[in-house]
Amino acid sequence: MKGEYKHSIDAKGRLAMPAKLREELGDRFTITKGRDGCLYAYPEREWEVFEQKLKALGGSEKARRTQRYYMAKAIDVELDAQGRVLIRADLREFAGLRKDVIVVGMMDRAEIWDSERWNAYYDDCDESELDDVDF
Repeated sequence: MKGEYKHSIDAKGRLAMPAKLREELGDRFTITKGRDGCLYAYPEREWEVFEQKLKALGGSEKARRTQRYYMAKAIDVELDAQGRVLIRADLREFAGLRKDVIVVGMMDRAEIWDSERWNAYYDDCDESELDDVDF
């Protein structure tokens, strides 16, 4: 998955998923709290991989906190006939989702951002910080 897509959430909390990402996410996928103030949306196969990684963390306090962070609010969603998903109110509140939303393809998942939060985050990225990442 890749790309940045502008969409909106309706008054009932439904988000029309970008057509280009629907194919990769599938009709059913999992949404959970993400990092940096966004939500993560995982296709079923990638969610299973993610769950296995969480299980492999073990039973330390840090591992349990991490597992609870992602698992407690995770919801399985299904696209309706119009390609929309209902995002639960507590998840919308966590991510500050109002009307305008940006959906970002992030390889194995999509991220769902409030438009203003995304713009502030992305505009704050300093290209020189990327020099520290070795790949």
